[in-house]
Amino acid sequence: MGNCVTKPETDGYDSDKNVEFSGGNVHLITTKESWDQKMAEASRDGKIVIANFSATWCGPCKMIAPFYVELSEKYPSLMFIVIDVEELTEFSTSWDIKATPTFFFLRDGQQIDKLVGANKPELQKKITAVIDSTSQYPK
Repeated sequence: MGNCVTKPETDGYDSDKNVEFSGGNVHLITTKESWDQKMAEASRDGKIVIANFSATWCGPCKMIAPFYVELSEKYPSLMFIVIDVEELTEFSTSWDIKATPTFFFLRDGQQIDKLVGANKPELQKKITAVIDSTSQYPK
């Protein structure tokens, strides 16, 4: 469990790029347009979106990334996306990201829940709650 607030100083060697933040059913969002496209797709398909605002230099983000990919494969009825806060700085700021990772749970583009930090049990619990809520309110 943990989160990153600021980027640490590095010695110039960037090993962060070796971590796989997407994979499985996780979609990497690199532009505002791809975000809009995924939101429209999720609304059309009646899917809840789990948006992971992450950073390649963030230790807790790297730690939870494989678990997030696992969850995406376990719950195909949800849409899992990852946003690199360094690549989409202005967009991430508009979501008031204070620490990474931050997970937003979205229905029709609107926030229904949020989790800050790499807390695997809590992430699993919130996803289970979202799955339970969707079975009560079919589209």
